[in-house]
Amino acid sequence: MLPEALVPGDTSPEADAAQVDAYRRMGGTARAAVMFRLSDATRRWTLAGIRARHPEYDEARALLAYARLTLGDELARRVWPDRDPVEP
Repeated sequence: MLPEALVPGDTSPEADAAQVDAYRRMGGTARAAVMFRLSDATRRWTLAGIRARHPEYDEARALLAYARLTLGDELARRVWPDRDPVEP
């Protein structure tokens, strides 16, 4: 069970304990699959938010904005030194 500070506000302690128990019973491979699905969903939601805020962005600009959010300004500039920063 997670420390109370880490349990989401919309989750009861009992539901949190049940979820943690289910993850433990899954095994490493299944937990990794869940993690990859959640990461992919989060990436898609973030890109959807960028596209909603900036409908004028093409795919390349949307991905640059995503990179800026996830990598930070300094690393994004080091990876794409010839591109201007894109507002996320």
